[in-house]
Amino acid sequence: MQKRGIQRGRPTGATTFEAGPARAFGDAVRSLRTEDGIAQESLAHLAGIERSHMGKIERGEHMPTLAMILKIARALGRSAGELILETEARLPKEEI
Repeated sequence: MQKRGIQRGRPTGATTFEAGPARAFGDAVRSLRTEDGIAQESLAHLAGIERSHMGKIERGEHMPTLAMILKIARALGRSAGELILETEARLPKEEI
């Protein structure tokens, strides 16, 4: 019997982030943004990122870097800690 070689890289269909926390973060950003009456395009501009990227973040399709989380929090007039606490509150209990 021949031994299989190790394949490099991620398995087919694997993502670079966990979908649950990404959706929870996106929901938190969208909720705080709409609560403050800020348009998505305006928030993206204030944070210094593309509007389409902000849309992906809010839909949970992309998990931002720490630097981007800090920019988004600043654009929302909140601390990164507040944004993370809001995210944790939206996570299903089994994902904490």
